[in-house]
Amino acid sequence: MEKYISKIAISLNLKETSVRNTINLLNDGATIPFISRYRKELTGNLDEVQIADIQKEYNTLIEFDKRKEAILKSIEEQGKLTEELKTKIENAENIDILEDIYLPYKQKRKTKATVAKEKGLEPLANIIMKQDEPNPYFKAEKFVNKDVADADEAISGALDIIAERINENEITRKNTRYLFEREAVISSTVVAKKIEEADKYKDYFDWQESLKKMPSHRFLAINRAFSEGFLKVKVTVDEEKALEKIERIFVKSNNECSVLMSKAIKDSYKRLIQPSLENEFLSKTKEEADKDAIKVFAENLRQLLLLPPLGQKRVLAIDPGFRTGCKIVCLNEQGDLLSNATIYPHAPQNEHNLAKKKLSLLVSQYKIEAIAIGNGTASRETENLVKNTQFDREIRVYVVNEAGASIYSASKVGRDEFPEFDVTVRGTVSIGRRLVDPLSELVKIEPKAIGVGQYQHDVNQKLLQENLDLVVESCVNKVGVDINTASKYLLKYVAGIGEKLANSIVEYRTENGAFKNRTEIKKVKGMGSKAFEQCAGFLRIKNGDNPLDNSAVHPESYNVVNKIAKDLSVKITEIIGNKEIIDKLDLQKYATVEIGLVSLQDIKDELMKPGLDPRKAIRVHEFANIKTIDDIKVGDVLPGIINNITNFGAFTDIGIKQNGLIHISNMADEFITDPYKIIRLHQQVMVEILEIDKSRNRIQLKLKEKLN
Repeated sequence: MEKYISKIAISLNLKETSVRNTINLLNDGATIPFISRYRKELTGNLDEVQIADIQKEYNTLIEFDKRKEAILKSIEEQGKLTEELKTKIENAENIDILEDIYLPYKQKRKTKATVAKEKGLEPLANIIMKQDEPNPYFKAEKFVNKDVADADEAISGALDIIAERINENEITRKNTRYLFEREAVISSTVVAKKIEEADKYKDYFDWQESLKKMPSHRFLAINRAFSEGFLKVKVTVDEEKALEKIERIFVKSNNECSVLMSKAIKDSYKRLIQPSLENEFLSKTKEEADKDAIKVFAENLRQLLLLPPLGQKRVLAIDPGFRTGCKIVCLNEQGDLLSNATIYPHAPQNEHNLAKKKLSLLVSQYKIEAIAIGNGTASRETENLVKNTQFDREIRVYVVNEAGASIYSASKVGRDEFPEFDVTVRGTVSIGRRLVDPLSELVKIEPKAIGVGQYQHDVNQKLLQENLDLVVESCVNKVGVDINTASKYLLKYVAGIGEKLANSIVEYRTENGAFKNRTEIKKVKGMGSKAFEQCAGFLRIKNGDNPLDNSAVHPESYNVVNKIAKDLSVKITEIIGNKEIIDKLDLQKYATVEIGLVSLQDIKDELMKPGLDPRKAIRVHEFANIKTIDDIKVGDVLPGIINNITNFGAFTDIGIKQNGLIHISNMADEFITDPYKIIRLHQQVMVEILEIDKSRNRIQLKLKEKLN
């Protein structure tokens, strides 16, 4: 491990002690949320992102060393491993250099060069490469045999061998790769037979730009079109410049042999080097674009999971629709299903009055406090219907993003929760529960199905899943979980728990009733000391035996709080929320090696507002009185909600079927590169209509004002 510490510290610009202690904690089974929250003294107060970066770098270095070992073993088995070569491999600084070194020793399928070698033409290739033979064709006559028809065939075979050697030469690949890094151009052209089918990609029918400057979202769009067979894509550099660089390495004379060398160089570049580096750079660019897209998706997901919750209220949820009607469910404060029904207020039935009566009756009967309406088809029409219905109490109406609700309704989770109901009821329940607590409900859906990213089906799926799981885990632990009410789907994301232990917690709760204190958590089957250490601080117990159990103060620090209470001659309950007492605390008095001032400050903050939900308060949004794209015109200023953020801008719901796009250039008066510095997901904004393209259902917007 030690040999990696300095590399990681330099790469991430961190202190070596922070890196070393973090890796030790990770190797000891500690989770990222736990390390970030409860081991600040050891890490130097690193956040979750920095800890995750250390973990990734560490794993990458381990994999790199494993690859070196595999290559050394392969070459040794071939009997070609020298001390010089071994040193070269061991000192390779990156994967490109390593693979270039290994290339001549890599097991190959049958190539033109291997065929030529089998014909005995390698000595002729050596003669030509020396470039001191005035008449190579005369020499070639000596290699004519039953497998080689004449001197021309012998020369051709020798040049195939030379071409492969040039391709496998480290300096050749290094120099050409450097040229690609600086000057590679990506171009795309439409496949002639698919022009009509490829219309949505018409911006790229004849496209060309610098590969290194290409934005990730554009590369992924072109790559998708290529994968679907609509575009041809090439990555190239100036061929003359590339050939000139290679000739400087290999052409040493001015004779017939050097002419043949130039011919071999051109063949090697066109047939081997250029295609190889084109694939390499397409692959690298895809990797970087994937990381970029995943980063955007992860940040959107984080913001979505941390949306303000309504809290424990009685909710009527509506999944709107036209022909099939609007599905309605009523939920109690715990999110349990009380009733379900269907109304048909829209075309073709148009049962407006009957629908209003039904809504009014359900609100009264089940003491409903808020209404959640899905933002899909017929959402605006249903919202107008609800707002024009008279209720016996004040009702707040919220439009809820229903992306992924259909995935939940057809999933095993949905079937397990509501086996006796169909998908329409399950989906509507999900809409209602999202309003009450977005985090608790959205963890039941596969993150990439939630609909807050772009190209999520095109990127590396393993990397995507890993990153999204980290985000979900981070959000769950940031908020904290009530162990007595949380579902197993939420509990499994708590640090140190996982699916099996989450099931055990729910089983214990069912058999023994609510947990009374955190110590009791140790009685759960499978809850070892390490798991308890990791999860205890993130689990909340309301109205339990110990008031600290409903806080983020870890049980390992209870003795500190007890000492504070003893020194002040008060009960812990008298400290909690008491600003006068807490402000007077001398934290230095309680500092130790294990619990320093940073952690003590966290404890102090938690005592001030124990168990405080970090999420903001929810706010009702009002759309303008518009229904279709025909109701808007350039220059209109309208309210909207940001519902997806990308590197190039933010898609915004303005209350009609088509989302508008606030391009990054229209977010501020100054130049910006990061939309997240300006806006956030589900933020309420005022936007100006800049352009309307009805044929392509595109609306260009400008950000005028942020409303929250």
